[in-house]
Amino acid sequence: MASETYKRYSVLVSSTLSFTVCFMVWMMLAVVGIPIKEKLGLSETEFGILAALPVLSGSLIRVPLGIWTDKYGGRIVLFALMMLSVPAIFAMQYATQYWHFLIIGLMMGLAGGSFSVGTPYVARWFPKSQQGMAMGVFGAGNAGSAVNKFLAPGLIALGGWTLVPGVYAGIMLAMAVIFWFTSYHDPKHLVSSSVSLKEQLALLKDPGVLRYSQYYSVVFGGYVALALWMTKYYVGEFGLSLQTAALLAACFSLPGGVLRAIGGYLSDKFGAYKVTWAVMWICWICFFILSYPQTDFVIHGKNGPINLHIGLNVVVFTVLMFIVGIATAVGKASVFKFVADDYPTNIGAVSGIVGLAGGLGGFLLPVMFGALEDLTGIRSTSFMLLYGTVCVSLIWMHFSFKTKRNN
Repeated sequence: MASETYKRYSVLVSSTLSFTVCFMVWMMLAVVGIPIKEKLGLSETEFGILAALPVLSGSLIRVPLGIWTDKYGGRIVLFALMMLSVPAIFAMQYATQYWHFLIIGLMMGLAGGSFSVGTPYVARWFPKSQQGMAMGVFGAGNAGSAVNKFLAPGLIALGGWTLVPGVYAGIMLAMAVIFWFTSYHDPKHLVSSSVSLKEQLALLKDPGVLRYSQYYSVVFGGYVALALWMTKYYVGEFGLSLQTAALLAACFSLPGGVLRAIGGYLSDKFGAYKVTWAVMWICWICFFILSYPQTDFVIHGKNGPINLHIGLNVVVFTVLMFIVGIATAVGKASVFKFVADDYPTNIGAVSGIVGLAGGLGGFLLPVMFGALEDLTGIRSTSFMLLYGTVCVSLIWMHFSFKTKRNN
């Protein structure tokens, strides 16, 4: 009979690996979508919808999945979720029309809801003093986005884009089986969920919930949107190969996934407000610089015209994206620290709404990126949009907490 400690850490490791695979599949179209875009002749907006649609279904399913996890336990819910996504992943290699990809993307995206299953499942195996660590380790499965950028381009180079869904379906199936045999169920962890979907949606009237939803739509929604968009951006803006573009895009995705636990530690030490405030300012500066398009202009000097070029080269761009990746990782944790501090008796319900808002941000932003690029012809409009969302957060934070300090 396995000891309690062994079970605890076996659940943590197997759940984290499962979430990493689920997140890898969730982000698959960030790379695979590029050859599909060329094959179907899609516009930037159509590509944005294609890449982001899995994020929509994965976000919308989060709330019911959290309720089912409370009722039936995380082991059976996560296993069923992974198994259900396998046929959709496998079927993508046979899709030929745009609407095929959209339907398959919606089905495949359900794997993205695994976060709201694994978080309570893992946390309940650990004492309160270790739950932050456990959830931080599990949350590092966001790094599946970077794994996708390392793995998918190599598979495309080896056998074309259709090889990727077949391999990913096999990985998901194998991971589901491994998870089933290395995880455990404890009936004591089951709780009767007393919060209905209607009650959760009623929380949207709370200004604090709205505020934290907006913050999370920037730090998580922005992270997911950029993870989907960056490979294509590198190819278009800097003329890189798919393999090189995906590798450089992983410089953003990797820290944005694995450093979430550090954000939790900093939030515990310095407080959610100070950490989130710093995160927003770092993003504000980086997005301001990243917003500037490649520009050539002529100054009429006294000795004749002077040609000037302003624009980011690939090295500076990648460094800025790396900084943004770290900032969003820290911010994802600090926003949930806000939730835990302000809603200690209602953390599950509020977390569900805030998490849903972040996921919807990850769906809407890539679609808006594509629409703005189609409308203006300027690629950096995606960063202009993100700059605007951070401005909203900073202004909202300033006035919200100024009122609290004056009371």
